[in-house]
Formats: sequence, structure tokens, C-alpha cells
Amino acid sequence: MKRENHTVVTEFIFQGFFSFHEHKLTLFVVFLTLYLLTLASNVIIVTIIGIDRHLHTPMYFFVSMLSTSETVYTLVIVPRMLSSLIGLSQPISLAGCAAQMFLFITLAINNCFLLTAMGYDRYVAICNPLRYTVIMNRRVCTQLVWGACSIGLLVAIIQISSVFRLPFCDREVAHYFCDIRPVMKLSCADTTLHDIMNFIISSLVIVVPMGLVFISYILIISTILKIASAEGRKKAFATCASHLTVVIVHYGCASIAYLKPKSENMRDQDQLISVTYTVFTPLLNPVVYTLRNKEVKDALHRAIGKKPLA
Repeated sequence: MKRENHTVVTEFIFQGFFSFHEHKLTLFVVFLTLYLLTLASNVIIVTIIGIDRHLHTPMYFFVSMLSTSETVYTLVIVPRMLSSLIGLSQPISLAGCAAQMFLFITLAINNCFLLTAMGYDRYVAICNPLRYTVIMNRRVCTQLVWGACSIGLLVAIIQISSVFRLPFCDREVAHYFCDIRPVMKLSCADTTLHDIMNFIISSLVIVVPMGLVFISYILIISTILKIASAEGRKKAFATCASHLTVVIVHYGCASIAYLKPKSENMRDQDQLISVTYTVFTPLLNPVVYTLRNKEVKDALHRAIGKKPLA
């Protein structure tokens, strides 16, 4: 079948959760609730870390940066998704789609490398505790954050330049936001080279930071096992538990979404995976660092005028 002439396509429309049409109201309520919880909890985390001097440490600096990044990340994706669920979805221009994709890629990659920086922070804290404050000084922490953001910006520029140079013949995006694969499927040009480049870039920005975190934890675990007291080992593991939980879920979802073969792409499956990393994962960071972390809970108690937990 001959597709629509690409010169006519000036905007896209999202098909959204077409397969879940009967459950759209339920999905709207669930996603709206999670979205509001994500915004509220991330704002609370950033505020508490900012005002409580006990949390002015490199680890919580990275936590606040991750919370800020994930707050903006959800603002880029979720509002339009919620609108589509209640029938208020509007077409998005090519420029609007490119902007959404640019911000999504930048922030997603930024989050990946922020988690790597946090892994390095835990490595220094446990494997080189006497020099921790010297190694993880303010300048180094700032450079790590800027490095994570710069990599995200660079990759986003490359990806956007590649995708939006293509001629588009169809306008219906089989997704609820402008992700790379669904948008490239609308092109009437051969996208084989673009697909290969996209897979290589995705592999690098997921596997490299994941590998660095993996190496950090091998060194961390080997150091912890050398600690003589059981209480000392338990305390050392506890300082890493929150970060490790976020890392497993974050990289796990990213790997499933972007590193599986193209031939295995199934729309409903892809959408469910996308919901995991655009709706659920941004909520995981504040929940894990609040519910599992005594220091943050103590800071919350101090902020509302209660005594810290014993």
C-alpha cells in the first residue's frame, strides 16, 4: 500500500493506549495518582536535602540531582499521556515531537550516569573511607553531575539530528510519547542504518554505566566481606541497599526496552515497559530513599518538629 506523501506530514498524533481502551479511566486514575505522588515525593526529597545540614553530603547531593532530573522527566511525558487517556489528546508538531524526544533522551541518559556517579560515591565511601571527603569534594561532585548531563545532551543532539532528517509518510505514532523507535517507523525511507546506530548508542549509554556500577559493587562487596564484625558488614551493606535497588530496576527496565532485538517488538508489551520507566521508576527513587533510609526519615522528623527516630 502506498503511504501518504511525506511533504504533507507536519504533525503527529499519538495512538496512546488503544489496546486498553476499555480501561482508560482506570489507567487515568492510577497514573494520575502515581504522577502526583512522584511530584510530591521528589519535591519533598529535594527540599529536605536542601534545608537539612545533616544531608549535605555527596550521596544526598546526587540523590537531589536525580530527584530533580526525574521530576522534569515525568513533566515531559506524563501530562500529555494523561490527556490522551481522557480524550483530550492534541496533535503534536514535528518541532514539539523533537523537543519532547530531546528532553526525554537527555534526562533518561542523565539519570543513567547519575546512578553511576552514585555508585562511584558508594565505592569511595566504603573502599577508601579515610580519603572520602578529599576525593568526593564539591568540585568533583559538580563535575560528575555536569558530565552526566553533558553526555545526555550530546547523545540527544545526535539522535534528534538523525531521526528528524528522515522523511515521514505516516502521522500516527503507535505510542503515547515521541520515543525513537515508534517515530522512525513512520518514515518512508530505509531506516536500517538509523536502527543500527540507535542500537549502538543505546547499548553504550546503558551498558557502559551499568558496567561501571557493576565494577564498583564488585569492589564494594569484596571490601565489605573483609570487615571483621558482622555489625560492620551489615551497616556497610545498608548504605548501599537503596542505591542498588534503584540501579537494578532502572537499568533492568532500560535494558528490556532498548536492547532487545527489533523483531521482538510488540506494541502492548513495549507500552507496559515504557509505563514502568516513565511512571513507576521516577517514584521509586524517593520511596526507596525515604522508606529505607534512616537519615532521610530523621531529617523529615526534624523538619516537622518531631524527635528523630531512635
